[in-house]
Amino acid sequence: MSLLNTKYDVIVVGGGHAGSEAAAASANMGASTLLITMSLQNIAQMSCNPAMGGIAKGQIIREIDALGGYSGIVTDKTAIQFKMLNKSKGPAMWSPRAQSDRMMFAECWRNMLEGTNNLDFYQDSVNGLLFEGNKISGVKTALGLHIKARSVIVTAGTFLNGLIHIGEKTFGGGRAGESSSTGITEDLVLKGFESGRMKTGTPPRVDGRSLDYSKMEEQPGDKITETFSYLDTTPLEKQRSCYLTHTNSKVHEILKEGFDRSPMFTGRIQSTGPRYCPSIEDKIDRFASKDRHQVFVEPEGWNTVEIYVNGFSTSLPEDIQDKAIRHIPGFQNVKFFRYGYAIEYDYFPPTQLKHSLETKLIENLFFAGQINGTTGYEEAAAQGLMAGVNAALKTQDKEPFTLKRSDAYIGVLIDDLITKGTDEPYRMFTSRAEYRTLLRQDNADSRLTPLGYKLGLASKERLDRVTEKQQKTAKFIKFLENTSVTKEQINPILDRKGLSKINQSVKLYKITARPQLNLSDFKDLACLQDFILSENIGKKIIEQVEIHLKYSGYIDKERLNADKLNRLENVIIPQSFNYKKVNSLSHEAKEKLSKIQPTTISQASRISGVSPSDISVLLVYMGR
Repeated sequence: MSLLNTKYDVIVVGGGHAGSEAAAASANMGASTLLITMSLQNIAQMSCNPAMGGIAKGQIIREIDALGGYSGIVTDKTAIQFKMLNKSKGPAMWSPRAQSDRMMFAECWRNMLEGTNNLDFYQDSVNGLLFEGNKISGVKTALGLHIKARSVIVTAGTFLNGLIHIGEKTFGGGRAGESSSTGITEDLVLKGFESGRMKTGTPPRVDGRSLDYSKMEEQPGDKITETFSYLDTTPLEKQRSCYLTHTNSKVHEILKEGFDRSPMFTGRIQSTGPRYCPSIEDKIDRFASKDRHQVFVEPEGWNTVEIYVNGFSTSLPEDIQDKAIRHIPGFQNVKFFRYGYAIEYDYFPPTQLKHSLETKLIENLFFAGQINGTTGYEEAAAQGLMAGVNAALKTQDKEPFTLKRSDAYIGVLIDDLITKGTDEPYRMFTSRAEYRTLLRQDNADSRLTPLGYKLGLASKERLDRVTEKQQKTAKFIKFLENTSVTKEQINPILDRKGLSKINQSVKLYKITARPQLNLSDFKDLACLQDFILSENIGKKIIEQVEIHLKYSGYIDKERLNADKLNRLENVIIPQSFNYKKVNSLSHEAKEKLSKIQPTTISQASRISGVSPSDISVLLVYMGR
């Protein structure tokens, strides 16, 4: 079968995190898929930090896994350290994070993709798109090939007209050592798309053998490790430590010496960088009162000495980087592998997309990842999976698959992008989700695996695991509700914890629901331990039951609020609706609604500049 005369169902442009998940999802749903990337050796490359997960990002990886994506499995197979962040807070805030072996990560991704049916690969640069009227019909490559497809997903990362900045030096590139991509932006702008520029950056990489770890604080992983995937991946038995050190006033003084040659401060970089991951020069400029900043020393793998200097992202001249970093404790004799740099690239404001991630202007054309203004592997991978699913569904003449804000962090991410847009790199946080008690990392499988199974993306094995987990959790809760315990059984436990005793027999559910107690406090209670052993209740089920015991009231309240809001999701706004004819709408509402074209009243209510009174006007106008 030749590329020259084959028409694919789906072509995925770009082999980063978004492109890899998109290709896997599309192919696993039965669509003939071609992944085109500039370098097959760099599939799913960790261009920045060698880690997956973190605050809200860990929830996204669990959701991708629950739907049948690959990111969680790859992370588990290549992890070198695991941590569950925010364990001192409520379960809505718990967030898994893993350091990964960067080289193993890319290799594992490629192996999994090569083992995926319906997926072909081609190494070339896409420098143009093919159209038939207002529909996409394929891609043009640098080698001159015209490859046809029913749908195209563009996941170009930082490669679209990418420019790398180090001090006063500027050169084209998508990332260090790789050329940028031209042609796609120009084709899209000619079709009426609005484009913009964004910036991101990366820290230096250094030789770990040249560091003095005795002057740093060791940051080991959790003693009891977990996994991202809900399948049987293996928890880490050994781990590599990270280390913590800090900048100081001397470091800041030296860095300031380079400000007159900084592309950020001389105006050569005018695009917006990520607010929540600023460069070191941005930190000392914006937070001048702080005399030090954290620097995390992160190993890039099991068998490499390369170190990622997290917290020291910079585009300052190499001589300034070299001089300043040596005054950080532990870095006195540092040897550089490569200097930090900033990169500017094209993006397309995501308000030009539907919730399926299909573009509004061109049918069957989908965008995913940094092209939509996001930052982070996890955000990119989530978009890639959703774009892959919807591109495949489009070729099968099926309805698009979307997630509501109350369904998943993925739903929050996409709705924020489509409804609010972004003019700076968008990063997910738990605070962005109004239903975060529902969207916990521990229940992503219960929320999403049945949906992934219906799509044909999640396996029967996944669904069976979820069903068993739900049944055992329900049975355990019922046992607690129906089992009475005497004061003679319970008071010794309460006495050890310094809690008020009971005067009569109570249901076990009531006593275990006390906020000061955990189920582990009842390890000497024979009836409870007999039940756990006889029903083969594992750690994950116990965790689910404890969350139910302590937070069921909050969960029920949040679910009620979500149900109320979701009623507005059922009020569909016709695609042809003319907002300018509704005289009672504010001028700003008419402008914003006409531009974004929300599909439901609920989405319209989340648009910045659309007031509650505007929503009331729309509801009255539509007879509701």
